Amino acid sequence: MTRTTSEPAGDASGSAEPHPLLARHAEAQDLFGDRVHAVRDDQWGAGTPCAEWTVRDLVNHLVSEQLWVPPLVRDSCMIEEVGDTFDGDLLGPDPATSWDTAARSAREAFTAPGALERTVHLSYGDTPATAYCAQMIVDLVVHTWDLSRAIGADERLPEALVTFTTREIAPYAGDLEKSGLFAAPVEPPADADAQTALLCLLGRRP
Repeated sequence: MTRTTSEPAGDASGSAEPHPLLARHAEAQDLFGDRVHAVRDDQWGAGTPCAEWTVRDLVNHLVSEQLWVPPLVRDSCMIEEVGDTFDGDLLGPDPATSWDTAARSAREAFTAPGALERTVHLSYGDTPATAYCAQMIVDLVVHTWDLSRAIGADERLPEALVTFTTREIAPYAGDLEKSGLFAAPVEPPADADAQTALLCLLGRRP
């Protein structure tokens, strides 16, 4: 997922108050993590709102995304240097622990001194670390709903994360279907709340 806006970097360390972007990232990680820990043993093979992805595939995708953060943000690696390191199954016999480890590594990389002031080398070009962090938040929020729907958990998303995600995707919402990663937008009901409107925009059927 790409994006075209970013929040100002600010101070990512040495401040009593966390950078607002880091606060949203931590909130989104914690929310997704709660859902991962709620998956029952018999649900890992269940389908999800993501076409052709099981619950295990979905969680594996998010684990992979977290594991990419340290080499890209901390080590300034190029995509080619990382290669296929994070391809394949990353969950092993204990998916929840694998998620916890990957999430912690990503959070540590983003919260390191000066991390949000860096430039990361992504597949579509050099990108401010703030934009990359925002992209990660959006994916976590959207896939939290997907995972919640798949396992029968609470589907309500925090208002702050819904607002953040809606604002982030607005500039490129029209291109989401073209990417092949999203279904066509769904017409929201007339009385749709903010979360329903967001999910419909992303091709989900609340």
